[in-house]
Amino acid sequence: MLLIDNVAKTFGSQPAREVLSDVSLRICAGQYIAIMGESGSGKSTLLNLIAGLDLPDRGRVIFEGRVLSELDDSQRTILRRAHLGFVFQAFHLLPHLSLERNVGLPLALNGIHGARAQQRIDEILDAVGLSSRRRSMPANLSGGEMQRAAVARALVHRPKLVLADEPTGNLDAESAQEVLALLRIQLKQDGAAGILVTHSPAAAETTDEIFRLHRGRLSASTSVHETI
Repeated sequence: MLLIDNVAKTFGSQPAREVLSDVSLRICAGQYIAIMGESGSGKSTLLNLIAGLDLPDRGRVIFEGRVLSELDDSQRTILRRAHLGFVFQAFHLLPHLSLERNVGLPLALNGIHGARAQQRIDEILDAVGLSSRRRSMPANLSGGEMQRAAVARALVHRPKLVLADEPTGNLDAESAQEVLALLRIQLKQDGAAGILVTHSPAAAETTDEIFRLHRGRLSASTSVHETI
């Protein structure tokens, strides 16, 4: 599904700083991995390259056989909209929309409306335990509820790949574990691949495999404690 082939990314000049150096990774459908690393190690840069929000200076990112750097901005936007889901640390719910309408946004952006959209929204809200909160505005939700809503929004259009960037960073330990369990269950049920970027060993241990990003290079870890 996803192939990252000897990717490098450099920022700045005089001197330039290589944030990623010859990074390679292969992700298959249904695979769920964690990428750990210290601040500034390039984790968010790597997610941006995977999502086609930025392009590598060297190497290729290939999603479903399509080289992202060979697509124009519009083509990458359409690919992101249809096949990727995103979960962020800061939730990013629109404050003027109800929980239900926030969750349904990816469907609307993909041209899915009416009864078909409503059925899928109902299914995912039930799956994340938020059916009774569907009319609530984000300001009236707890942090855990907002992040469960963010997970529902990321998965509502059944993406092939979900990118989660520190999704539990703003949550207490109990809420974090609930959200991580929910994310894993939903990914496995849908057969979607997932990439979790996190500083948390507890979060990383909920995935199938852990990778370490250090000084711009990616390597597999045999233990979560190697990444600290």
